[in-house]
Amino acid sequence: MTDQKQEQLKRAEGFPFERVPAPLIAWYRANKRDLPWRVNPTPYRVWVSEIMLQQTRVEAAKEYYLRFLSALPTVFDLAACEEEKLLKLWEGLGYYSRVRNMQKAAKLVVENYGGEFPAEEKALKGLPGIGDYTVGAVLSIAFGLPYPAVDGNVLRVLSRVSENPSDISDTKYREFLREKLRAVYPQDRQGCSDFTQALMELGALICKPAVIECSVCPLKELCSARKNGTQKEYPVMPEKKGKREESLFVFVIETEKGIAIRKREAGVLKGMNEFPSAVVKEGDLPEETLKEWGVSAFNIVRQKKYTHIFTHIRWNMTCFFVRAEDAPFAAYSREEIEREVALPTAFKQCLGVMID
Repeated sequence: MTDQKQEQLKRAEGFPFERVPAPLIAWYRANKRDLPWRVNPTPYRVWVSEIMLQQTRVEAAKEYYLRFLSALPTVFDLAACEEEKLLKLWEGLGYYSRVRNMQKAAKLVVENYGGEFPAEEKALKGLPGIGDYTVGAVLSIAFGLPYPAVDGNVLRVLSRVSENPSDISDTKYREFLREKLRAVYPQDRQGCSDFTQALMELGALICKPAVIECSVCPLKELCSARKNGTQKEYPVMPEKKGKREESLFVFVIETEKGIAIRKREAGVLKGMNEFPSAVVKEGDLPEETLKEWGVSAFNIVRQKKYTHIFTHIRWNMTCFFVRAEDAPFAAYSREEIEREVALPTAFKQCLGVMID
């Protein structure tokens, strides 16, 4: 690290974090959005919303959240829910391991805590799928305790106001911020809840990645980046890694019994429903794959290309609409697929191959 950067880091670490809560909470109380998870913020409701929001935009998450809570209003309902129904409720949100972990955690809350979420950091961290951020969100928002929830929005806001040159993927930097925030949290229950949400809200509405509305920011007089015109330089991001690519054949096979669906046995989305698919290389023929599977008397009607991008992988998908006499897979009508079968977005888009 250069002497200049060391000096900058020293200044950033000396930022007066104690001056952040008062103006930020006042702004939040006057400007906060009307969001469904802010109504009656019980530990269960807060937890569900935070898991959903980990990889989903707020506006997109609203409908899913309301649908999920309508079907499973308590942790007891989630613990007892049949898997296919649970996955259908989660359909479209992706990252299905999250909802599977949610159910595992719900069962432990029911079995070990009588259905009441523990208001203790170690106990919450012992539940599947719950890390530092979710612990902080539940403890501060639902229980009103002084535990920070440091997500991407919070990292961006605090990196800018303090002009901190640390890489936001550095776990030591995140722990440093948690310690600084924990020391300045309000003493009252509502203040703790509002402060956590205010930090998130500022990053979502004002201190955004590309559009930064400094003129209306409640922290503008404190912000070092605004003072020096360096807002776009922060936060310091980790170097991006290239995505691995896979080529897939995906077959929407229609027989008299319906459209073929099977469970994925390996790889991305393992255990989820799919239209039968196969990872392929250049020169592979779809007819050979269908024959290997035992699909009989088939005709490939048409094909279309789709892509789907996961966090670390890109799928280049060639989807085939196939009419066949028989196929060795479970079969569902189009209506059953829409109503009952949880189908990941990557595959659901392939239904478009049936439309000429």
